[in-house]
Amino acid sequence: MPLRSLNAPDALDVLSSFDTVIDVRSPAEFAEDHLPGAVNWPVLSNEERITVGTLYVQTSPLEARKLGAALVARNIANHLDQWVRDRPRHWQPLVYCWRGGQRSGTMAWFLDQIGFRTTRLDGGYKGYRAQVRADLAIPPTDLRLTVLAGRTGSGKTRLLPALAAEGAQVLDLEALACHRGSILGGLPGQPQPSQKRFDSLLWSALRALDTSRPVFVESESKQIGRLQLPAALVGQQHGPGRVRRV
Repeated sequence: MPLRSLNAPDALDVLSSFDTVIDVRSPAEFAEDHLPGAVNWPVLSNEERITVGTLYVQTSPLEARKLGAALVARNIANHLDQWVRDRPRHWQPLVYCWRGGQRSGTMAWFLDQIGFRTTRLDGGYKGYRAQVRADLAIPPTDLRLTVLAGRTGSGKTRLLPALAAEGAQVLDLEALACHRGSILGGLPGQPQPSQKRFDSLLWSALRALDTSRPVFVESESKQIGRLQLPAALVGQQHGPGRVRRV
């Protein structure tokens, strides 16, 4: 029986139905961005991935595949021993790599052969990233945005947590960006995420909002620190009747 697979739109619609979302890319790829809630079971380390890639270009694809296969087999064995031994029979993982190819296919095959109902993300992270970009390009017209505006230092940023504490629904863009905006700069000891990671965090936050309730958000320009906000969201913030000055 062929391995089960889902494309990005279908997988994201049922993401919560999987017990574990497994990213088998290298730790560096995972750190840049990953699917919501994913765990990293790399089949190649950062160094191993570079070594195999260099061998592929400088020596031959065959030699690279032989080395890569040996490394992947050892790493998968370690993951199975460390993370899979105690999984129950009904455990259902979703596995992905960069494009849904050999790395995720190999891990998914092993899990499937053990007897777990395993699904591979067709198109991998690349397909997920394309879906995130497409969704963020659509103006969120279904959201009831109330935009808090005012001069720097007027307390807009402090108002959002206070509203959340009272049960209001907030979208804290500066918290997602790890930056206080304007001249106030970054948060001490908290580097900003990559643009891809910020997009994923924002995408997840938008999906979690209840469209039947108001959403309080601080007025922002097109950029927070070095991170770009989606033009569709910026435009929606500045719609008529949305801005409240504080």
